[in-house]
Amino acid sequence: MQFASPQDAANAILAGNVRAAARLMRMLDDRIDGATDVLRQLYPHTGRAKVLGITGNPGSGKSTLTARLIGHYRKLGLRVGVLAIDPSSPFSGGAILGDRIRMMEFANDPNVFIRSLATRGALGGLSRSTNDIVHVLDAMGHDVVLIETVGVGQDEIDIVRTADTTIVVLVPGLGDDIQAIKAGILEIADIFVVNKADLDGADRTVGDLRGLQTLMGEMPDWLPPIVRTVAARNEGVDALAEAVNQHADFLKTSPTSQVRAQNRATFAVGGLVREQVWRGVDAWLRQSAEGQQLVLDVTARRVDPYLAAQTALAQTLQTNPQILA
Repeated sequence: MQFASPQDAANAILAGNVRAAARLMRMLDDRIDGATDVLRQLYPHTGRAKVLGITGNPGSGKSTLTARLIGHYRKLGLRVGVLAIDPSSPFSGGAILGDRIRMMEFANDPNVFIRSLATRGALGGLSRSTNDIVHVLDAMGHDVVLIETVGVGQDEIDIVRTADTTIVVLVPGLGDDIQAIKAGILEIADIFVVNKADLDGADRTVGDLRGLQTLMGEMPDWLPPIVRTVAARNEGVDALAEAVNQHADFLKTSPTSQVRAQNRATFAVGGLVREQVWRGVDAWLRQSAEGQQLVLDVTARRVDPYLAAQTALAQTLQTNPQILA
């Protein structure tokens, strides 16, 4: 499908044209020229969807839980968008993109849009284009957008800068659960889910979480609830959805809601600036004679990388000032 203009593309997506939306998502993920022009037309029509992030340890059942949430929201008559993030190979850059296999029961549902994304080297558990594609799903009219992150553990904290509600999934029996969550994940959770709660050790995991919450010092305005689920049997999903609703109600009246929204906007703008500047610097280093010589000088230790970074940035902005336009 070819777009006559960014406005035509935006109009098609706002009207629910799935092919147009899918094409734009691919263009955004591949960083094809013209994609952001369409997204800029869509942005004023976003901000209506409820965005839920689902993160946690590998093997915790995030994909199965995501599928159960899709089913829950579809029973309520809501349109659901899903982004499943898979890690990329550091060698080939490819990804399996297999999480959607667990969601195949919704493949023919016109009110469910499932998109797999590769991280393509991005850290923090998300793809570089996650935020952009959330906007597309939002503009299409999806009521709920579910983001299932990679599942990398302690460093997977970018989801809190994208989602309205962050769900951290744990399971009993994966060794030292507290070690797995103490460095970052604990702080981002709006809701804890102890999945596979029928296994031995579930009570201990719940108790450990409650114990950690008592060590937080001053109690926050929102204390993340702990929900037990057995996603494989669709148990506890209604309770999880109710916890999500309660958190949404809390955000409506909490002064921290605006702060969170501003932090997400700052993160989004900063990420775009970093990417745009880096692409310019990378091109200068690889394509210009001066840049290639600078790389050789760093390799031979004639120039330190700190001075080289300053030089590369200054030269990039001098030779390509429109990078910040």
